[in-house]
Amino acid sequence: MSIFAIKILLISIVAGIAGSILGLGGGTVVTPALTLLFGVDIKYAIGASIISVIATSSGAAVAYVRDEMTNIRAAMFLEIATTVGAITGAFLGSLVNANYLYVVFGIFLLYSAYAMFKKGKSELPENVVEHPLAKKLNLNGKYYDIALKKTVEYKVANIPAGFSVMYGAGIMSGLLGIGSGSFKVMALDLFMKLPMKVSSATSNFMMGVTAAASAGVYFLRGTIDPKIAAPVALGVLIGATVGARIMQHMNSKTIRRIFIPFLVYIALQMAYKGVMGL
Repeated sequence: MSIFAIKILLISIVAGIAGSILGLGGGTVVTPALTLLFGVDIKYAIGASIISVIATSSGAAVAYVRDEMTNIRAAMFLEIATTVGAITGAFLGSLVNANYLYVVFGIFLLYSAYAMFKKGKSELPENVVEHPLAKKLNLNGKYYDIALKKTVEYKVANIPAGFSVMYGAGIMSGLLGIGSGSFKVMALDLFMKLPMKVSSATSNFMMGVTAAASAGVYFLRGTIDPKIAAPVALGVLIGATVGARIMQHMNSKTIRRIFIPFLVYIALQMAYKGVMGL
């Protein structure tokens, strides 16, 4: 293995750890690292990023599903919104100036980061009003929290708002070819009032489904370079497996504090790109 591949592998391990803990898929770290540190063409960086999302989801999903931290029923229900949103995003990409959408979504993410910061001291959701659909669709759940040393039962609230944000996440996925993990975690944690750990685990699970569906397109375009994608996949898979174990021993407050700076960074990057393109 070349020095170049080893460096990518090490960076990808870090990306996998961060992605599995925060539910971001690893692409948030992989894409800027490949382009800024290694001078990789953005097209191949995005292709490798898609592979990293699948690897993160695969590495973390086993542990999260086994420990019942992933809300699979909620994930599959919300995939309806992200799938329709992705189709919408692909359609809008040829009709609407995407820079306006970048700015709008960037501002929305900044507001969401502020809202998450305000609730940062709460370990678990409080005063949750169960949405009627949650009971009908059996979306409520429970998991054993290792950090709190107790079983946590939770209810799902405000499904229409969460569904709408997931639709927005799908639009961004269709426009940018990303997993939109920041939107997914935000929808689950901030709007639907799921515990932060459940939000992160469920986001990881959902992104794998979304990315797997789009990976074929990038492969046919020839933008997945095995020399880059292979060390990225291996590194992210290792990191995601380690990150899944780390996350279960962390408090939700700590995860949220780490997540908010990532959210602000993505929001500012998105808004800046939109403004500069106008």
